[in-house]
Amino acid sequence: MQKQVDRILVRLIPWLGYGVIRGLRWTMGIRTLNFETADAFWKEGRNFIVAFWHGRQLMMPFANKGKKVSILISQHRDGELIARTVARFGFHAVRGSTTRGGAAALRRLVQRARAGDLLVMTPDGPRGPRHVVQPGVVELAKLTGLPIFPVTFSASKKKSFSPGMVF
Repeated sequence: MQKQVDRILVRLIPWLGYGVIRGLRWTMGIRTLNFETADAFWKEGRNFIVAFWHGRQLMMPFANKGKKVSILISQHRDGELIARTVARFGFHAVRGSTTRGGAAALRRLVQRARAGDLLVMTPDGPRGPRHVVQPGVVELAKLTGLPIFPVTFSASKKKSFSPGMVF
C-alpha cells in the first residue's frame, strides 16, 4: 500500500510544485540586476554554465530565455521530485551528485553542452557544506571550455522556515 501511495505522490507533487512555482511568479515583481554579460552571450548564441546555491533554486526556471537546459540533479528521492518538476518547465535532468553517479553525470553534461544546451548546477552540493563550491562545477567548465555565470534569486519580503527553505 505504501509503495502505491509513494507512486501517486511522485506523480502528483511535481505537478503541484510546478503550479505553486508558476503561481508565486505571478505574485512578484522581478527585477534583474547585472544581466548584461549573460544577455550578450544569449544574443550571440554562446553557451555558459549557470551556477546557483541550493537554497536559491525555487524561481530559477524563470531565468531562462528559451535555451534548451540540462540541469544536474541528485539521484536521491528528493532529486526525483525536482527532476519531474523541472521537466514541466521543459528542462532536461541529468542525474548525479558528488555522492552518487557524479562522474557519469559530468560526462553526460559535457555531451549536452556539445549539443548546445545551457548547463545548470548547484556548486555547493546537496550535503554541503552550504555555500562552499565543490570541484564539479569547475571541472565541468574545464571539460567544456564554458564560463561559469553565478546566478541568484532573492525576495525582499519572504518567510524563512529553516536554512534552505524560503517561502
